[in-house]
Amino acid sequence: MAKNTFRAKEEKGKATKRISSGSSLFSFIEKKLDITGLIGYGIPVKLVPPFLYAATLALIYIWSNHKAENTIREINRVQQEVEDLRADVTTLEADYMFSSKQSEVAKKMQALGVYEIDEPPMKIKVKK
Repeated sequence: MAKNTFRAKEEKGKATKRISSGSSLFSFIEKKLDITGLIGYGIPVKLVPPFLYAATLALIYIWSNHKAENTIREINRVQQEVEDLRADVTTLEADYMFSSKQSEVAKKMQALGVYEIDEPPMKIKVKK
């Protein structure tokens, strides 16, 4: 009994012209790699799990890099926001310190009719 094998279907005129001309990049790569010599005409079932494992690891690696880049971008955005808020706080503190000076408070109180005393306070002495 004969063994079943795959037969490569080729048209005599077209196949020889295409291979011999080498005009396509893919035909050149196919000639140089010759994968059919390694695995035959089809994918061996025993090689599927390692390829799937490698593909899964590659996808996890790509996802991890993508997530890390997004995290770095977010950190830079938040750092810029913190620097802006820090500058605002410094400005507000300087304004508060300036407005709490005695001369500034006196200017604000004059509008209400309260004036600053120019004389020093007197000490009251009580006789025993």
